[in-house]
Amino acid sequence: MPDLTLVIGNKNYSSWSLRPWLAMKQAGIAFDEIRIPLYEPRSKATLLEHSPAGKVPVLHDGDVTVWDSLAICEYLAERFPHGNLWPQDTGARAQARAVSAEMHSGFPDLRSRMPMNLRSSHPGRGRDDAVNADIARVVALWSDCRERHAARGPFLFGTFGIADAMYAPVATRFITYGVELPPLCAQYVEQLRALPALQEWYAAARTETEFIARAEPYV
Repeated sequence: MPDLTLVIGNKNYSSWSLRPWLAMKQAGIAFDEIRIPLYEPRSKATLLEHSPAGKVPVLHDGDVTVWDSLAICEYLAERFPHGNLWPQDTGARAQARAVSAEMHSGFPDLRSRMPMNLRSSHPGRGRDDAVNADIARVVALWSDCRERHAARGPFLFGTFGIADAMYAPVATRFITYGVELPPLCAQYVEQLRALPALQEWYAAARTETEFIARAEPYV
């Protein structure tokens, strides 16, 4: 049995849960998974049994408990260096950390107006000037990374890493809401969508029956 356990929320809705889950799958890290449906009467109490933050995701590694998606990914990169979750080059690694941190703290309008929802399709919904500005920034960021590191592979820094895990939920949003992208960015979204691990997550999301009203503003 794996020593690691990742506590996650609904796969259809929980973008923060997807990030470390995808990183672990891509790095070949074995782990057990506990799924706690969110916004149900017992959800908060159950989450508090796993972390004082009372939120997902949470990683348990023996006596170590780590919460927050980016903190979990950083821990995994140190714990499993063979997974190459950060670029080897110092400059590229610094850029990858900056890109990941920007996702972690930014794009509030995109996240709120286009919540992650893998079971639905809402082309054209959720757009306003603030969301368009967030989308433009993501496009600029992705384009810069892909142009700089295209020779190393098809992901933001060549091979798959934490930066890609951080932006994978954005890619799913662009699919759900039918966001048109320039060719380089559209190709990147397709590279992410083709990952067997992400396809596995999508398949599981489609089997879920929970409905979270706050994540379904366009129903």
